[in-house]
Amino acid sequence: MADAVAQILFPFIQFLWVFVKTWWWVFLPFLLLPHAKYYWQWWRMYTFDVTVRRIVLEVKFPPDVQKPIKAMESVFAVWWQIHDPPNFREKWIDGEYQLGFSIEMVSTEGAPHFYIRLPEESRRIVEAGLYSQFPDAELIEVEDYTRSVPRNVPNKDWKMWGATLKPGKPDIYPFRTYRKFFEETATEIKEETRVDPIAALIEGMAKLGEGEHLWIQFLLSPRAPDETPFVEEGKKEVEKLVHRIPSSGKPATIPVTEDLRAVSATLFTGQPVEPRLIGGVEEEQGLLAPELRLTTGEREVVGAIEEKISKQIFVTTLRFIYLARTEKYLGVTKVLPFTYFQQFNTANLNFMRAIQTTKVYTVRSFFLDERRRYIRRRRLFRVYLSRDNFSWPRSGGTFRLNIEEMASFFHFPGRIAFPSATVPRVEIRKGEAPSQLPWAEE
Repeated sequence: MADAVAQILFPFIQFLWVFVKTWWWVFLPFLLLPHAKYYWQWWRMYTFDVTVRRIVLEVKFPPDVQKPIKAMESVFAVWWQIHDPPNFREKWIDGEYQLGFSIEMVSTEGAPHFYIRLPEESRRIVEAGLYSQFPDAELIEVEDYTRSVPRNVPNKDWKMWGATLKPGKPDIYPFRTYRKFFEETATEIKEETRVDPIAALIEGMAKLGEGEHLWIQFLLSPRAPDETPFVEEGKKEVEKLVHRIPSSGKPATIPVTEDLRAVSATLFTGQPVEPRLIGGVEEEQGLLAPELRLTTGEREVVGAIEEKISKQIFVTTLRFIYLARTEKYLGVTKVLPFTYFQQFNTANLNFMRAIQTTKVYTVRSFFLDERRRYIRRRRLFRVYLSRDNFSWPRSGGTFRLNIEEMASFFHFPGRIAFPSATVPRVEIRKGEAPSQLPWAEE
């Protein structure tokens, strides 16, 4: 039996070997093309990236923030205007890509700071957006705060822990935003009426001691509706939630079998029977429309998705790092960012979870645990300093947030919401000189 099978398979295997040995070069370009495209794009983008000068601006906000958090949503709407996608030649020949910026909330030994790292050419747009809503705020160019620690963390003197965060559900489901924390209207903007979620984060940051650092980083890159299927994905999810059956797009027809069935039924019953259309999609309405059959929670989810896809979006990478000198390291501090983002989680909408951490989930005695843990921390620290994605130039690990969600994550706490003196504020209110001020010409 085995000999018979071998006699049948041997000629086929021999033919296949001769075919591959003769024509392998035909298939090789198709196998290497995806890798060639990746490395070509990586080289061109790196060449372009080194020509872009980036600066770090520290945000000092006014002591009495009288505007609602919705004002910060307007700021992000202006910041979105740095959107300028490259065309085909710029992308594949010049290596240009959509420039973005990073928003970073930092605690340096218990002193909270807010930074924006951006291309220098985008500074005017960022300043215009901020000053349009917060004219008393200040943007001051400073040195990159990451230079205050060694470049080779972790080492024997410094320990660190970090994670990359991502939504637990598809990103068309929104997070809990500031609208859910309190209802803001035109007449209800007093600071003392706010329940500010960012106050808990700043309070925890202010508790850090000497030699401790906590860094939270948002990488933001604006995207237009035609550059991502974001709106289409949202509409499909809404149709699914309201129990609509999407149309196939093909016209309905009456096949011959349906004609014969209708004629036979008419002959036997004496009543005219209309043939049915086959191929069209019929929506089962029942007594109520699908929208009216939704529960209160489903209706809230549908409204939240439609609200999210109606606003401008940023492609986002979110990560944080806690690092400290070895003798000052306190591992429980790493839960502070998780606690902060947990305030925006909801069971029926979306929640934040860690997709990449510096923890190694293997047997403790395995001899490669420490090495793998070190490599993960070094890699996370490196991409944090460079403000890159793990999969750069690919976009792996990113998700999409709209301007309302970003305003909820990053806004200015007032002195009543958080009265700590550790937060840098502008103590002198700026204003124009009086029009009646005398002046003299030389």
